[in-house]
Amino acid sequence: MADIKIDETVDITDVVCPVTFVKAKVALEELDDGQVLSVHMNDGEPVQNVPRSIKDEGHQILKLINNEDGTYDLIVRKVED
Repeated sequence: MADIKIDETVDITDVVCPVTFVKAKVALEELDDGQVLSVHMNDGEPVQNVPRSIKDEGHQILKLINNEDGTYDLIVRKVED
């Protein structure tokens, strides 16, 4: 991950769907186009739904990292609206 500069991080491990996507979307909206967000989330519904929803919004999924502890980090580049 050394080749990817993370501009902002949001932790959504304390919320459940659909709030997980809402928090990730709000964090993305606060970034400038081209900036990179790391979304820290739990396994299960968040991993199944958040990446798909973010991609449907038109943003670029760079990487999904399994932290081997029941959490994942989703790395997303904001794409111009």
